[in-house]
Order: sequence, then C-alpha cells, then structure tokens
Amino acid sequence: MVLSDDDLILLAEYMIINRATVRQAAAKFGVSKSGVHSAVTLRLKQIDTGRAHEVSGVLQENREARARRGGLAVWQKKRSINDREVLMV
Repeated sequence: MVLSDDDLILLAEYMIINRATVRQAAAKFGVSKSGVHSAVTLRLKQIDTGRAHEVSGVLQENREARARRGGLAVWQKKRSINDREVLMV
C-alpha cells in the first residue's frame, strides 16, 4: 500500500509526537516497515523538509537506542555466563 501525501504527513507527525519506531508506525498505519522507511526518508523530503528533518532525528534516536539495547544484552549474557562459571567451581 502506497501512502498518499496526506497520510505520509500524518505518519510523520505520529512518529515525531510519539517518538515511534519504524515498526510501531508501520503497525499503526498498516504499511510495511520498508514502506514506512522509504516514505519518511525519501518522499517526505520532497513534501515537507522540516518534518523530514524532525523524523530523521527520531530515526537517529531509535538507532542509538537499538545499539544501547544490543550492548546491554551482550553485557547481561556475559554476566550470566560468568555467574554460572562461578557456581560450577
């Protein structure tokens, strides 16, 4: 499903107000994740550069949060393995 320009503006506003991820926006608007991503990174620039810049900031925040979660998961996994090794000794 291709978003109309009006729907794209609504999607962008939703992402900005809710600091939503691409996945959350896709679920809310019934569009694929790749469709949302291409719409907000390519088409939105042509329609509304101000909103495109704001959405770009939201996407960057979400990328950084994803990296932090990944690092935390690795740290917790290593800690769990170390705890088990201590118990085995």
